Amino acid sequence: MNHDHGSNSYKKNSITLGGAVAMGTGVMIGAGIFALTGQIAELAGPLFPIAFFIGAIVTGFSSYSYIKMSNSWPSAGGIGMILQKCYGPGAVAAGAALLMALSMVIAESLVARTFATYLLRPFNIGGGPLVPILSVGVILFAYLVNIAGNRSIGLFSIVMAAIKIGGIALFGIAALWSSGFSFAASSQSAGNFGATGFVASVALAVLAFKGFTTITNSGAEITDPNRNVGRAIMISIVLCVVVYLLVAFGVGSSLTIDQIIAAKDYSLAEAAKPALGQVGFLLTVLLAVVATASAVLASVFAVSRMLAMLTDMKMIPHSHFGMSGPIQRHTLVYTVVIASFLAVFLDLSRIASLGAFFYLTMDMAVQWGVWRFRRTEIGASGVVLLAALGFDAIVLVAFTALKLQSDPSIVVYAVIAIISVFLFERAYLSRWLAPQNDSARS
Repeated sequence: MNHDHGSNSYKKNSITLGGAVAMGTGVMIGAGIFALTGQIAELAGPLFPIAFFIGAIVTGFSSYSYIKMSNSWPSAGGIGMILQKCYGPGAVAAGAALLMALSMVIAESLVARTFATYLLRPFNIGGGPLVPILSVGVILFAYLVNIAGNRSIGLFSIVMAAIKIGGIALFGIAALWSSGFSFAASSQSAGNFGATGFVASVALAVLAFKGFTTITNSGAEITDPNRNVGRAIMISIVLCVVVYLLVAFGVGSSLTIDQIIAAKDYSLAEAAKPALGQVGFLLTVLLAVVATASAVLASVFAVSRMLAMLTDMKMIPHSHFGMSGPIQRHTLVYTVVIASFLAVFLDLSRIASLGAFFYLTMDMAVQWGVWRFRRTEIGASGVVLLAALGFDAIVLVAFTALKLQSDPSIVVYAVIAIISVFLFERAYLSRWLAPQNDSARS
């Protein structure tokens, strides 16, 4: 099946290993560090750096099936292709793929809102209409850059990834150094952070790593994809673990858990103050603004690509709404509209919760599908696949239990949204599972 469709957006061997790693870390680091550190600390308490580490282990198990599938069928179809290879082109595959796309849009609005929160920090503006206005502004900026063409995006994401990883690592080291490598957060009273809270915090930590799926979605374009897709995924996850742990310990060495929770949405900037003074605070704000803006840019590109692919694969309906030009331009508009809507109407913790529900549900569908239908063909270990599925289930159950106590309405929204997505796809595609037709798809 030809994935070109006149839009020239798929070029074989156009992304190097370094470019793929930059793309993965670019999406991950924007959301993970700036948006989620405070929220993870709120659930996990003094153990929050360990939550990042366990999140990486869970993600490592999850990524196994994506790597194995991408090695067998490197495809620009990414997750859509994996699901279709497992379940056939029916509503199960399409619904799970659409959940993935929606979780990416959610991540985009999460990062856009974080951009606004940090940008307003030096002016001591904590809320009000400016947060949603700036959030929508940065999403529109990403849209305009994406329309300008994707040649510049590869180079831009490599430069931005280098600045982000370097800058954030320096922040973590400086904060630890100035505190004499003591960890303030754990010296506070343990509070009421239970085991459920800790396991639930891993659900958000997994969100901080899910950017690796962006690499899967560019499979056919990466040089020597059968080797490099898996390598890019593993390098990205390892790089992010190092950066996240540096930051988590850096924040924990400067602030107590109560202070981290109080400054939940901008905890990095707050942690820079005692460690690095006002200049450090402003530099951290600047770094956050650059990092989140570039993450929105990478994410808008990735989501519009994925939606265009799902349209090509006849997994989602498409309406031009009177727009001209290639399909990817239309999906860019859908992406921007949905992300802007979420950024205006939901706060950071609710956006993150919704993202966790969608992503974990989709990931469980992938793990089960690969285990059930493809594991012998791709030579995958059934034990690893079932472990990944089990970890996802444990984390999802703990997260749901916690949210039912603290914010039951977001659980209701998530369940309604997930069921609606699958019913919508069932109505559109008229069957849950479809027989495989491998020869029809390359």
